[in-house]
Amino acid sequence: MSSQTTRYPGERLFSFLLVVFSIFLLWRAYLISGFSDLSSPGAVPMGASAMMVISACIAFTQTLKQPPVEGGRFFYHCLPMVVGFMMAMVIIYAVLLEQLGFIIASLLFLFITLRTLSQRSALWSLGLAVISLAIIYIIFRLIFQIVLPEGVVPEREILAVVSRLWEDA
Repeated sequence: MSSQTTRYPGERLFSFLLVVFSIFLLWRAYLISGFSDLSSPGAVPMGASAMMVISACIAFTQTLKQPPVEGGRFFYHCLPMVVGFMMAMVIIYAVLLEQLGFIIASLLFLFITLRTLSQRSALWSLGLAVISLAIIYIIFRLIFQIVLPEGVVPEREILAVVSRLWEDA
Protein backbone atom coordinates (compact mmCIF):
# COMPACT_ATOMS: atom_id res chain seq x y z
CA MET A 1 0.00 0.00 0.00
CA SER A 2 1.01 3.58 -0.52
CA SER A 3 2.29 5.62 2.40
CA GLN A 4 1.04 8.88 0.89
CA THR A 5 -0.88 10.86 3.50
CA THR A 6 -2.02 13.86 1.45
CA ARG A 7 -4.05 14.28 -1.72
CA TYR A 8 -2.45 16.14 -4.61
CA PRO A 9 -4.37 18.57 -6.82
CA GLY A 10 -6.52 16.75 -9.36
CA GLU A 11 -6.24 13.39 -7.63
CA ARG A 12 -9.87 13.32 -6.48
CA LEU A 13 -11.13 14.21 -9.98
CA PHE A 14 -8.86 11.61 -11.58
CA SER A 15 -10.06 8.90 -9.18
CA PHE A 16 -13.69 9.78 -9.89
CA LEU A 17 -13.12 9.72 -13.66
CA LEU A 18 -11.44 6.34 -13.26
CA VAL A 19 -14.59 4.99 -11.59
CA VAL A 20 -16.77 6.42 -14.38
CA PHE A 21 -14.51 5.01 -17.10
CA SER A 22 -14.45 1.59 -15.41
CA ILE A 23 -18.25 1.51 -15.23
CA PHE A 24 -18.40 2.48 -18.91
CA LEU A 25 -16.05 -0.41 -19.77
CA LEU A 26 -18.16 -2.81 -17.69
CA TRP A 27 -21.26 -1.70 -19.60
CA ARG A 28 -19.47 -2.13 -22.96
CA ALA A 29 -18.29 -5.60 -21.90
CA TYR A 30 -21.87 -6.50 -20.93
CA LEU A 31 -23.05 -5.50 -24.41
CA ILE A 32 -20.77 -8.11 -25.99
CA SER A 33 -23.01 -11.03 -25.03
CA GLY A 34 -24.66 -10.21 -21.75
CA PHE A 35 -24.03 -12.28 -18.65
CA SER A 36 -25.43 -15.57 -19.89
CA ASP A 37 -22.60 -18.01 -19.26
CA LEU A 38 -19.07 -18.09 -17.84
CA SER A 39 -17.79 -19.29 -21.22
CA SER A 40 -19.54 -16.55 -23.19
CA PRO A 41 -17.41 -14.11 -25.22
CA GLY A 42 -18.09 -11.26 -22.80
CA ALA A 43 -17.20 -13.13 -19.61
CA VAL A 44 -13.48 -12.27 -19.48
CA PRO A 45 -13.98 -8.59 -20.43
CA MET A 46 -16.76 -8.32 -17.84
CA GLY A 47 -14.58 -9.92 -15.16
CA ALA A 48 -11.66 -7.63 -15.94
CA SER A 49 -13.81 -4.51 -16.04
CA ALA A 50 -15.61 -5.55 -12.83
CA MET A 51 -12.20 -5.76 -11.14
CA MET A 52 -11.44 -2.31 -12.54
CA VAL A 53 -14.67 -0.93 -11.04
CA ILE A 54 -13.90 -2.45 -7.63
CA SER A 55 -10.29 -1.22 -7.67
CA ALA A 56 -11.30 2.25 -8.85
CA CYS A 57 -13.95 2.52 -6.13
CA ILE A 58 -11.42 1.52 -3.47
CA ALA A 59 -8.90 4.05 -4.78
CA PHE A 60 -11.59 6.75 -4.92
CA THR A 61 -12.73 6.17 -1.33
CA GLN A 62 -9.11 6.22 -0.12
CA THR A 63 -8.52 9.45 -2.03
CA LEU A 64 -11.57 11.07 -0.43
CA LYS A 65 -10.20 10.29 3.05
CA GLN A 66 -6.86 12.02 2.42
CA PRO A 67 -6.47 15.72 3.25
CA PRO A 68 -5.34 17.98 0.40
CA VAL A 69 -1.68 18.93 0.22
CA GLU A 70 -0.95 22.45 1.43
CA GLY A 71 -0.13 25.00 -1.23
CA GLY A 72 -0.92 22.64 -4.10
CA ARG A 73 -1.80 24.32 -7.36
CA PHE A 74 -3.79 22.32 -9.90
CA PHE A 75 -2.31 23.56 -13.18
CA TYR A 76 1.22 23.74 -11.83
CA HIS A 77 1.02 20.13 -10.64
CA CYS A 78 -1.19 18.55 -13.33
CA LEU A 79 -0.23 20.57 -16.40
CA PRO A 80 3.40 21.68 -16.28
CA MET A 81 4.59 24.25 -18.80
CA VAL A 82 6.41 21.61 -20.87
CA VAL A 83 3.28 19.48 -21.20
CA GLY A 84 1.19 22.51 -22.19
CA PHE A 85 3.80 23.51 -24.77
CA MET A 86 3.86 20.02 -26.31
CA MET A 87 0.06 19.85 -26.39
CA ALA A 88 -0.04 23.18 -28.22
CA MET A 89 2.65 22.04 -30.64
CA VAL A 90 0.78 18.80 -31.43
CA ILE A 91 -2.43 20.76 -32.10
CA ILE A 92 -0.59 23.23 -34.35
CA TYR A 93 1.11 20.32 -36.14
CA ALA A 94 -2.23 18.60 -36.75
CA VAL A 95 -3.73 21.81 -38.15
CA LEU A 96 -0.77 22.55 -40.44
CA LEU A 97 -0.23 18.98 -41.64
CA GLU A 98 -2.73 19.14 -44.52
CA GLN A 99 -1.82 22.67 -45.62
CA LEU A 100 1.98 22.41 -45.50
CA GLY A 101 2.33 18.67 -46.00
CA PHE A 102 4.10 16.02 -43.99
CA ILE A 103 7.68 17.04 -44.77
CA ILE A 104 7.49 20.75 -43.95
CA ALA A 105 5.06 20.43 -41.01
CA SER A 106 7.09 17.62 -39.46
CA LEU A 107 10.38 19.44 -39.98
CA LEU A 108 8.99 22.57 -38.30
CA PHE A 109 7.48 20.54 -35.46
CA LEU A 110 10.68 18.60 -34.82
CA PHE A 111 12.93 21.66 -35.08
CA ILE A 112 10.84 23.87 -32.78
CA THR A 113 10.29 21.19 -30.15
CA LEU A 114 13.91 20.02 -30.20
CA ARG A 115 15.20 23.59 -30.02
CA THR A 116 12.86 24.51 -27.17
CA LEU A 117 13.11 21.35 -25.09
CA SER A 118 16.80 20.54 -25.54
CA GLN A 119 18.03 24.15 -25.41
CA ARG A 120 20.84 23.19 -27.80
CA SER A 121 22.04 25.22 -30.78
CA ALA A 122 19.80 25.83 -33.77
CA LEU A 123 22.20 23.92 -36.02
CA TRP A 124 22.13 20.85 -33.74
CA SER A 125 18.32 20.97 -33.55
CA LEU A 126 17.98 21.38 -37.32
CA GLY A 127 20.42 18.55 -38.01
CA LEU A 128 18.66 16.16 -35.65
CA ALA A 129 15.27 17.17 -37.06
CA VAL A 130 16.42 16.52 -40.65
CA ILE A 131 17.99 13.15 -39.77
CA SER A 132 14.90 12.08 -37.79
CA LEU A 133 12.56 13.20 -40.55
CA ALA A 134 14.61 11.35 -43.18
CA ILE A 135 14.45 8.12 -41.15
CA ILE A 136 10.71 8.51 -40.51
CA TYR A 137 10.08 9.31 -44.18
CA ILE A 138 12.10 6.33 -45.44
CA ILE A 139 10.34 3.93 -43.07
CA PHE A 140 6.77 5.11 -43.63
CA ARG A 141 6.76 6.40 -47.21
CA LEU A 142 9.29 4.22 -48.97
CA ILE A 143 9.28 0.94 -47.02
CA PHE A 144 5.64 0.73 -45.86
CA GLN A 145 4.42 2.90 -48.79
CA ILE A 146 2.04 4.93 -46.66
CA VAL A 147 0.70 7.98 -48.47
CA LEU A 148 1.56 11.05 -46.40
CA PRO A 149 -0.01 14.52 -46.85
CA GLU A 150 1.86 16.15 -49.74
CA GLY A 151 1.18 19.85 -49.14
CA VAL A 152 3.41 22.36 -50.93
CA VAL A 153 6.28 19.95 -51.70
CA PRO A 154 5.67 18.07 -55.01
CA GLU A 155 6.62 14.78 -53.41
CA ARG A 156 5.31 12.42 -56.09
CA GLU A 157 7.20 14.23 -58.85
CA ILE A 158 10.43 14.19 -56.83
CA LEU A 159 10.06 10.47 -56.11
CA ALA A 160 9.35 9.79 -59.81
CA VAL A 161 12.52 11.66 -60.87
CA VAL A 162 14.62 9.87 -58.24
CA SER A 163 13.26 6.46 -59.24
CA ARG A 164 13.97 7.20 -62.94
CA LEU A 165 17.52 8.24 -62.06
CA TRP A 166 17.91 5.09 -59.96
CA GLU A 167 16.69 2.90 -62.84
CA ASP A 168 19.03 4.61 -65.37
CA ALA A 169 22.09 4.09 -63.18
